[in-house]
Amino acid sequence: MTAYALLVQPFAEYAFMRRALVATLALALGSAPIGTLLVLRRMSLMGDAMAHALLPGVALGFLAAGFSLPAMSLGGFAAALGVALAAGFVTRATRQREDASFAAFYLIALALGVLLISTRGSSVDLMHLLFGSILAVDDAALLLMAGVASASLLTLALVYRPLVVECLDPGFLKNMGGGGTFVHALFLVLTVANLVAGFQALGTLMAVGLMMLPATAARFWAAEVWGLALTAVLIAILSGLAGLLLSYHAHWPSGPAIVLVAGGVYLLSLVAGPREGLLWQHRRRRSHKVA
Repeated sequence: MTAYALLVQPFAEYAFMRRALVATLALALGSAPIGTLLVLRRMSLMGDAMAHALLPGVALGFLAAGFSLPAMSLGGFAAALGVALAAGFVTRATRQREDASFAAFYLIALALGVLLISTRGSSVDLMHLLFGSILAVDDAALLLMAGVASASLLTLALVYRPLVVECLDPGFLKNMGGGGTFVHALFLVLTVANLVAGFQALGTLMAVGLMMLPATAARFWAAEVWGLALTAVLIAILSGLAGLLLSYHAHWPSGPAIVLVAGGVYLLSLVAGPREGLLWQHRRRRSHKVA
C-alpha cells in the first residue's frame, strides 16, 4: 500500500472523512487548552464528571425534539452546568470535598440520562448519545464545534493571566480583587461548552477524551503553560488524524479509535517523555548512584 493510499486517499475520496477531520481539528483547538488548565488546577476528574453529566440534558432534548442539535446541545449545557453549580454549592455549604460532590452528582445525572433514554428511546438511540458518530457530523455540528473553539481561544486569550493565576493560587487572586469567582465561573462555562461541542462527535462518554488525554500527555513534554497548551493541541490533532485513518483501514469505530490513539500517546509520553517520564527518572537515579 502506497503512502498516498494509506494517508491521503480516505480524505480525498470521501466527504464524510473530510468532515470528520475538520471536526477533530476544531475539537482539538478548543478543548485541549481547556484540558491543560484542568490538569494544572488538579481538576482532571471534574472534566470527566461534567462530560457524563451532559447525558440527562441531552436525553431530555432528544425526547423533546429528536436528534435536534440545538435542543440536545442546550439540554446538555444546562445539565452539566447545573451539576457543576450543585457540586460547588455542596462543597461550600458542607465539609465535603469538591471531587466527592462531583462524583455523587455525575453518577446521579448519568443514571438519570440512561433511564430516560432506555424508557423512551431505543438501544440504538442510547448508543448514539453515549458514543457519538464523528463520521456522521453535519454542517450544523461543524459550525457548533468551530464556533465553540473560536470563542474558547478568544476568551482564553483575553483572560489568560487571571486564569493562570487562579490555577496556581486562587486565594491570591480573590484577595487582590482580581475577580476570582468570575474567572472560575467563566472557566466552567468554557469547559461545559467544549464538552457539548464534543459530544456530537464522540458521545457523552468520550467527549472528554480529546480534552484530557492530550493535556495529561503534554505534561511530560513541556513546562510553560503556553507550551503545555500548544503540545496538547498538537497531540489532539495527531490523535484525531491517526484515529480516523485507523478506523478507516481497520474498520474500527472512529470515536474509540481516536481516544485510543490519544491514550497510546499518553502511555508513550509516560514512558519516554523528557520531563519526569519513567525512562528519564530511571536515568537520573542511575546517574545519582554513579556520582
